[in-house]
Amino acid sequence: MKQRVILRAAMMSLVVAALAGSCERAAADTIVLKNGRRIVALSVVEEGDKVRYQTSAGELVLPKSIVDHIEKGGAVPLDSGSGGAANLGISAPPLELPAASAGSEIERLAVHDGSVDRAYIAKAEGEARGGGAQANAVAAVAHHAAAMFEASKGDVERALTDERTALTYQPEQPALLMNVAYLHLRRSEYKQALDYLDRAKRVAADNADVAKLAGWAYYGLNKMDQAVAEWKRAMALHPDAETKAALDKAQRDKQEEESYKENESAHFNLRYNGTAEPSLARDVLHTLEAHFGAIESALNYTPPDSIGVILYTQQAFADITQAPGWVGALNDGRIRVPVQGLNGVNGELSRVLKHELTHSFVRQKTHGLAPTWINEGLVQWMEGKRSGEDAAALLQVYSAGHAAPLGRLEGSWMALDGNQARYAYAWALANVEYIVQADGMGDIERILDRLGAGESTESALRAVLHSDYDDVMKSTAEFLKKNYVR
Repeated sequence: MKQRVILRAAMMSLVVAALAGSCERAAADTIVLKNGRRIVALSVVEEGDKVRYQTSAGELVLPKSIVDHIEKGGAVPLDSGSGGAANLGISAPPLELPAASAGSEIERLAVHDGSVDRAYIAKAEGEARGGGAQANAVAAVAHHAAAMFEASKGDVERALTDERTALTYQPEQPALLMNVAYLHLRRSEYKQALDYLDRAKRVAADNADVAKLAGWAYYGLNKMDQAVAEWKRAMALHPDAETKAALDKAQRDKQEEESYKENESAHFNLRYNGTAEPSLARDVLHTLEAHFGAIESALNYTPPDSIGVILYTQQAFADITQAPGWVGALNDGRIRVPVQGLNGVNGELSRVLKHELTHSFVRQKTHGLAPTWINEGLVQWMEGKRSGEDAAALLQVYSAGHAAPLGRLEGSWMALDGNQARYAYAWALANVEYIVQADGMGDIERILDRLGAGESTESALRAVLHSDYDDVMKSTAEFLKKNYVR
């Protein structure tokens, strides 16, 4: 009974925080498009025929012709990132192309009335086939405008297609090369990003933004020396706060890990404190490889790149990650685990490793676009947790109408206290457990695929489950009552 009282108090704590709300968050602006879509941004600035706005993904631009109005004020949503190198706080590079003739007019013709005008773009492509620098510039600007519009809607897949097509018309345009690289970085596709950044370096050797993005790519690939070198170069060319914060983070990692030993396996690159037993490192790699096969089969997905793993002492973990006290391990692009005092992998460490490894799969499969409740719910389910212990307390809060909506659990949980986090994890697990038990892991796989393609969470749920958030919550409550509460 005491356990349920504690959980109920934790739930109520989060509900109050979620509904009382935004008093501790910064003000936000909302762009309302003519098609009815709403975009919440950290800030919005109108400049001539464009609307510039800041999001966690950086600065984006919309043609003013598709905007109905802008609502000032409101609450900034929780960070929708899923952690990792993709959340280094690095903004998009400058989105402007060197002015083509009537460039703004081209953008207005390419994107208007809430959609991309493919007929106009096809016409521009036809004229470009006849040759001529000006016609090629028009086609490039048109595709670039389409890419920026699609990125603003979260459709990174189509944005990449349009931006890469723009490059076929201006293959040495640094802005286009950087934008393609940035979109790949947002999807945690670091090797692909470096291909475009290497091309950008050849035509813009002294561009600080190229070095800034290259540092991000190397950091994502666990190449600290190269990341530090690129960010130092970017700071020398054009210092800014984002680059300095990323450089400081990478240098902390590099300094801590200089004395670490290394080991590797087919899918992992492991570093561990020199005081740890080599047998522990080997055991960790063996365990991770076994978990890799199980998760690969369940999600029908294989991460393309090696996954970095760091084994820390307890103090080093706290110093480096600077995570809340309730965090027992962390996956911020690399799996970071404190293992002080262990000589081998016990059941608890095996569970933690599977939990954090599932995060790596989800991040790469969805390009970092999975909401936190799906991410955390799924990793708990994969590690073997089930909802029986918490079911009665969860149902009490749901039945009283106080359950936090799933939309409130989409963003980062790092600002939650321990009790709030316990509720968030329990409710996330319950919803994912319902989805899996209803029709198997195939539905989870399809939801993740749709999220990776840029669909919103609720749109993906509707497409796969034919349910919205309210339906899923109701079905989860019914599932808990039927299976766990007598």
